Amino acid sequence: MPLRTESLDEPQLNLTPMIDIVFLLIIFFMVGARFSELEQKFDVDLPTATPMETISRQPDPLVVTVSRSGDLALNGTPVTVSELRQKLTAARDAWADQPVLIRGDGEGRFQAVIDVMDLCRELQIRRFSLAFQPVERESAP
Repeated sequence: MPLRTESLDEPQLNLTPMIDIVFLLIIFFMVGARFSELEQKFDVDLPTATPMETISRQPDPLVVTVSRSGDLALNGTPVTVSELRQKLTAARDAWADQPVLIRGDGEGRFQAVIDVMDLCRELQIRRFSLAFQPVERESAP
């Protein structure tokens, strides 16, 4: 049986991609450090202004919760009908298309939910909706 006398090639590690990445990182950090150095070179007092509210972003919907007994809450805070009217009016004045989500208890008084819907209509809030849980249907075999 012949024996192999020559040695097998050892696997070699190619370091070229790793060196390329290291050089790219060095260049990235050098350029970033250069920009921050330029900003710190001049002593500038920036002018001041009042912060602006964005007008392009849609506001989050106000959530009106109607409990089983007819009690009202706006975004989790209990309110009376007059307080709800004031807060909805202020929200409508701040944003004309203010959405309102009405969450009514399924076993509660329906009249209380209709009263909140009527209040939205009276205050000319056109974007209101009723929250519900979709019923899960069994798929046909």
